[in-house]
Parts: sequence; C-alpha cells; structure tokens
Amino acid sequence: MAEEYNQSKWLYAILSIVIYYVSGAVVLAIVAILDMRIFGWGFDWNSFGINLLSLPVGLLTLWGFYTLLENRWKKSVVVVKDEIGDIGKNIEE
Repeated sequence: MAEEYNQSKWLYAILSIVIYYVSGAVVLAIVAILDMRIFGWGFDWNSFGINLLSLPVGLLTLWGFYTLLENRWKKSVVVVKDEIGDIGKNIEE
C-alpha cells in the first residue's frame, strides 16, 4: 500500500513490526498489573498460552494502523487534472 501512495515502504514495514510488538507488550503489561494488583486471577506467566494473548492484540492493532494510514493517504491524494486540453474552452463547460 505504501508504494501505491508514494510513501517509504521500508519505514512503514519497520514501523508495523514495532507497533505489533509494542502493542502486545502493553496489553500483557496491563493484564499482568490487573492480575497481580486487582483481580488476582493467578495466571502462570511462564506458560505458552498467556503469550498467545499478544498475537490477536498485535494483529488487531496492525489492522487499525493499516486502516488509519489508508484513510489518511486517500484524503491526501492529489488528482492531477490535465488543464492543457482546456485552454480556449469556455469556463462554464
């Protein structure tokens, strides 16, 4: 998508990877704080299952980032109009 809108594809590829990992870490940190301080759910934090929680969170965050960029880039696309052919025509046409 970055190539379609003349954006840096490497920048957004690296930014997507960073966003994926950061969003997973933030959600796991929030769940850990809720587990330890408030609810006391008693999760085994060394288990593989709790790490799978970051997978859908990261994917949903990337989907949101994708739609945000797509909407922003669609609004900023400049349509080039060929005005050379309009020389000498009436303005009202």
